[in-house]
Amino acid sequence: MNPYEEEVKKELQLWEKTVLKRPTIWNKSAKTVQNKINEKIPQTVHDVITSSVKHMVKATLAGSEYTTKKDALRGKTLWERDHKLDDRLAFYRKTAALEGAGTGAGGIFLGLADFPLLLGIKMKFLFEAASIYGFNSSDYRERIYILYVFQLAFSSPMKKQENYEKVLNWHKKEALYPPDESYLEKIDWQSFQQDYRDHIDLIKLLQMVPGIGALVGAYANYNFLDELGRTAKNCYRRRKLSET
Repeated sequence: MNPYEEEVKKELQLWEKTVLKRPTIWNKSAKTVQNKINEKIPQTVHDVITSSVKHMVKATLAGSEYTTKKDALRGKTLWERDHKLDDRLAFYRKTAALEGAGTGAGGIFLGLADFPLLLGIKMKFLFEAASIYGFNSSDYRERIYILYVFQLAFSSPMKKQENYEKVLNWHKKEALYPPDESYLEKIDWQSFQQDYRDHIDLIKLLQMVPGIGALVGAYANYNFLDELGRTAKNCYRRRKLSET
């Protein structure tokens, strides 16, 4: 293990502590408030989010809507892969921020359009991240892993540990999956959409408020991609190091 990989290992240990940090009283109280807020959000908004996430999960598992080059960085070091990811993340953060500002400025109707658009940006980034670190998303098991990374990034503090366990030691777990895609029928998309909704409902509701929607949309989308990027980077770093 070279000096850079040793440094990455230390960073992963710190990140893991953050992920596994026990929920605070504030986190639990916030969840109660979130549930009350959800009751106030128009059913139309709930329906759009649910439909968008359900479609995203199914499209991801089918692998038909997202295409990337297979191991475009073959033979490259972890340092080179990390820097390539940072470069692509900067692009996706900017894209998401511009999309959020544009839809946020348009009120509730364009605000609703933001949900599927932002999901598409996030999933395209995750597929590209998998390729950067040399993992082949044409295998359905790799697409399941992508969904688990997504879920970990946007899960509540109460479910972080549970979702982290799904991505931990994936090289051992994926061997337990059947060689065909029959397992896809057992995927519970409901858990994915609920975690995601809990994470974004409040901020996305504010995005629909005239006057502040554009600012909220740009800020929220930028930070959503930032969190997703940090989670994906560390998950794939951990897998690469486990290979060595």
